[in-house]
Amino acid sequence: MLETSARLLRLLSLLQTRREWTGAELAGRLDVTTRTLRRDVDRLRELGYPVNARIGVGGGYQLGAGAEMPPLLLDDEEAPAVAFGLQSTAVGPVAGIGEASLRALTKLRQVMPSRLQNRLDALQVDIMDRPQAASAVGAQVLAAVASVCHARERLRFDYTARNGTHTRREVEPHRVVQADSRWYLVAWDVQREDWRSFRVDRMTLKSPTGPRFTPRHLPEGGAAAFVAQGFKRAFTKTRARVRLHAPIDQVAGRVPEGWGTVECDEAETCVVSLRGEELRDIAQWLAVFEVPFTVLDPPELRDACREFAQRHAELAARYRTC
Repeated sequence: MLETSARLLRLLSLLQTRREWTGAELAGRLDVTTRTLRRDVDRLRELGYPVNARIGVGGGYQLGAGAEMPPLLLDDEEAPAVAFGLQSTAVGPVAGIGEASLRALTKLRQVMPSRLQNRLDALQVDIMDRPQAASAVGAQVLAAVASVCHARERLRFDYTARNGTHTRREVEPHRVVQADSRWYLVAWDVQREDWRSFRVDRMTLKSPTGPRFTPRHLPEGGAAAFVAQGFKRAFTKTRARVRLHAPIDQVAGRVPEGWGTVECDEAETCVVSLRGEELRDIAQWLAVFEVPFTVLDPPELRDACREFAQRHAELAARYRTC
């Protein structure tokens, strides 16, 4: 199938390079029989590309109206996939690319056969205007990071950690990974001599890049699995056990698998085991249950809960004075 699609693309490209081709010329260029060529021409016509044929001496093949369109072969499944993909970037995690994506979609429609144009017209959606996510990455920055991965050149950048710490890093970049609304670079950290993942929105690139390096074998499972493992390590860094003063059937549905587990304690209480990156995160999650609770472990969680409650009390007092 891939070989056939590539040959159709080559055939369409040849038909655009000059006004008319004989069947023998095209078959020779494509290294196929004239019978296969006729089938390929029929396939182009089924896709909506006008290919005219003249029989007899001096006959041949030529593109009809729309002969200037570029070689673009999208089927009924690929066309909506491209349309939805381009439209979704308007509110995606790449800053400054939304308008360009919509322009590209407009151009794409103009060069498609009428049958696929109608498909795209039926897929028009309205994009709700909203602020760009704080973790959005500039298109030029993302392109630069992807470029050094491809060129196998060392990359230097200033990095801001979650706690605000600033460091200068030098890495051998290997892969860019998208997870939810964030972009990550998986790279070999030269100073630490180990694999690391970096949020691209926290990187300030330095130039020049280089020198070139020999790529290493990625960690087991690949780049995406490495980033996922980092999420898991961060999310299980802190653990806590809390007694909720409510029956288990009231709260069990509010404990997603990623948060932790819940088990029955007594008739009107249950114990939930939570995990997170910091105790303050767990303190915030406890508010979701909307029931009284008792911290069992660790004791430091009580201080985090008090701080969380104090912040909300201050906000409530501020709103009352407005």
